[in-house]
Amino acid sequence: MALLTWNSRYSVGVKTLDSQHTVLFGLLNDLHAAMLKGQAQSLTGSLLRKLVDYTHTHFATEERMLEEARYPGLAEHKIKHRDLIQKVEGYTLRFEKGEITLNLHLMNFLRDWLTEHIQKTDHEYGPWLNERGVH
Repeated sequence: MALLTWNSRYSVGVKTLDSQHTVLFGLLNDLHAAMLKGQAQSLTGSLLRKLVDYTHTHFATEERMLEEARYPGLAEHKIKHRDLIQKVEGYTLRFEKGEITLNLHLMNFLRDWLTEHIQKTDHEYGPWLNERGVH
């Protein structure tokens, strides 16, 4: 069973960003499946790193689009991105050092972080971009 299932309530109305969000959902689901199967830490670790790396890529794309559209909330949005990246990077480093394991608590944090960020923070910019011809 997937941890997350994409549906229209997550859409921000911008194809590129929705597509990237679905990739993030897929990576998180892959990580969850590996955890449930008890797969080797090396596989889980590489999936966690892949999720973090793709999050960096996604945030860069999103911020570039918002900058080009002169989104007034960009500075605050960037701060939220940095805070989220710091938390996830912290978990990843602790996992890689063997200080923590990938467990349900961490998976729930990642799930909640992703869904709340999309549904609250990202939904704020959708109409702004749409009004400027970005769909």
